[in-house]
Amino acid sequence: MAEPGAAALARIQTDSVVEMLRELYPDLRIEIVAMSTTGDKILDTALSKIGEKSLFTKELENALERNEVDLVVHSLKDLPTSLPPGFTIGAVCKRENPLDAVVFHPKNCGKTLSLLPEKSVIGTSSLRRAAQLKKKFPQLEFRDIRGNLNTRLKKLDEKEDFSAIILAAAGLKRMGWENRIGQLLSPEDCLYAVGQGALAVEVRAKDQEILNMVSALHDADTVLRCIAERAFMKRLEGGCSVPVAVNTMLKDGQLYLTGAVYSLDGSDSLKETMQTSVNYPQQNEDGPNDDVQHVGITAKNVPGQAQEAAENLGVELATLLLSKGAKHILSVARQLNDAR
Repeated sequence: MAEPGAAALARIQTDSVVEMLRELYPDLRIEIVAMSTTGDKILDTALSKIGEKSLFTKELENALERNEVDLVVHSLKDLPTSLPPGFTIGAVCKRENPLDAVVFHPKNCGKTLSLLPEKSVIGTSSLRRAAQLKKKFPQLEFRDIRGNLNTRLKKLDEKEDFSAIILAAAGLKRMGWENRIGQLLSPEDCLYAVGQGALAVEVRAKDQEILNMVSALHDADTVLRCIAERAFMKRLEGGCSVPVAVNTMLKDGQLYLTGAVYSLDGSDSLKETMQTSVNYPQQNEDGPNDDVQHVGITAKNVPGQAQEAAENLGVELATLLLSKGAKHILSVARQLNDAR
């Protein structure tokens, strides 16, 4: 089993998946292989400038392909919506809190973003967060901050450059730093990234034995929400280099998806919500449909019709936004980001 960048968070995420597998299969022998990826090495460049998400996954997939490892644990939000042929996401674990969190400089302890002095500098490496928060808090300034969680918190605490930084609540919680969260950003303040807070286990698509083994880790609610989110992103052709954001909820058999696109400064945006029923029974789908993937995810133990409905929901919502001019907003954002 491989884990991206021997960074602490990657290790904790991998360990948590290994723990779950050991509980399910006590006799299983698991070895963890630490690997670093290009994405971890180019820490001084803004993420959105480096290019697509494959940066964090290419080297790991090579190891999978060569049978050096059998599964790779990722943050789902780092995985592109189309995986290379031969690979699939064999498990999406129960999602942590997907919201974004604000961590304040010690001198601003107890404040919220709206209470910070004018022109306070907020650090974020995410175009999506910056676009939404610039619009919501025009009195604040937003600047890039890179590095892993440790590095970012250090930069915040030890220098006076930033009044606060924005990070995914899930990562902070997994690292045991929940006490640093000064404010959780509600979906009204900031919609989250596609797949945020969920862990994914990538495997070889044809390796039935491993696929069957890890499929026990699937959390049905998370799978359906993330299929809808990923289908939305895929239809929009969004990626790291454009601000695309979502919020999903599953309630009483109805899946709700809110999706939005933003210009880089947040002044221009489109946001809509749609819903669909995902209330379908599990059918025995043995036979030719054995390895149906939905936006890169293989989940045999989640009703196929429900997965289809979730994927269609994402596509339909994206199509609605495209009909209202999303393409223009995203292509301008992409050009401006390339020129930065």
